[in-house]
Amino acid sequence: MPGDYKKKNGTTRVGDAIRWLVNQGKNVAPEILDIAGSITGIEGLNILSDKIKSDGKLSDKDKEMLLAELQFDMIEMQELTKRWISDNSASWWTRNIRPMTLAFLTANLFIYIILDSSLTDFSINEKWIDLLSSVLLLVYGGYFGARSAEKIVKSLKK
Repeated sequence: MPGDYKKKNGTTRVGDAIRWLVNQGKNVAPEILDIAGSITGIEGLNILSDKIKSDGKLSDKDKEMLLAELQFDMIEMQELTKRWISDNSASWWTRNIRPMTLAFLTANLFIYIILDSSLTDFSINEKWIDLLSSVLLLVYGGYFGARSAEKIVKSLKK
């Protein structure tokens, strides 16, 4: 594909490739567009693959390109599923690493505050304070922001 084609965040490669074909004036069956717009997993990719293979409007070159992009999407989804399974394994460490990181950074912050306020000769270099504050903002925002977003999405789906 030409260099101006780029994958957009949150979309599938095959969906972006189909949009690119349509923008180039290519004729794509409405059925393929509908399926591509509603892909929710590997099953959806398999259905889309079958429709692309049997489509009479697409050239062989376009079919080959779409199927290659679809294969990338399938591999990406399979690897993501493996990571989720690994994260949700029975291991105590993998389930608790995020809360432990949050607790560790918070404890460090309080220790630094106490030491700074109680010891006259205690001094922390400004670059370490900046680093700790940046990491804390990232961890707090990521942990609580992601958990809140998770709950909102879950409630919207119900």
